[in-house]
Amino acid sequence: MFIEDDLLPLSALQHLLFCERQCSLIHIEQIWSENRFTAEGRIFHGRVDQSGRESRKEVRIEYGVPIRSLRLGLIGKADVVEFHKEAEDVWRPFPVEYKRGRPKREDWDRVQLCAQAICLEEMLACNISRGVLFYGKNRRREEILFDNRLRVETETASARLHDLMASGVTPPAKYDGRCESCSLIDMCMPKITAGKRLVLSYLEGIEE
Repeated sequence: MFIEDDLLPLSALQHLLFCERQCSLIHIEQIWSENRFTAEGRIFHGRVDQSGRESRKEVRIEYGVPIRSLRLGLIGKADVVEFHKEAEDVWRPFPVEYKRGRPKREDWDRVQLCAQAICLEEMLACNISRGVLFYGKNRRREEILFDNRLRVETETASARLHDLMASGVTPPAKYDGRCESCSLIDMCMPKITAGKRLVLSYLEGIEE
């Protein structure tokens, strides 16, 4: 169990799974830059990132819900939490996360949503079996099942995040296809710094 002072931003999980170096640059070195993708995401989230509530028949909707988990050591805010009525005075929480782009093959978004569910389970003493990712490109809801595999992956990522932050060390750059969509590419300089490492490794091999 973690204490309040140890809690890390839940949103950092997605940064970690996308790229540990990006996560370190943002959350250890406090470096941030915006590009078209981050600007679109900020504007898209701005439409739902506010406190408030509404009711629709058997569903109550809460916006901008503060969440945390002392077990995972995470704190953040859920875009939307729907409460679905299951019985008299019984409302099941159902987290909904809004994303600018399209559904991804990787679990980055699913882990972030699962972490939100775990936070809500801990806070509300309940079980949450599923949630939704809403993608702006196709304007569709993708239902996500919080099965054991995804829960283990989420807990593992949370532990990795705490280890990374505790180390205070930014991993070296490694260029791949993800770099071109990263807003930090000009500060990370993966092509240049990765090239320098290859040269140094070559020179060290000659000296030996």
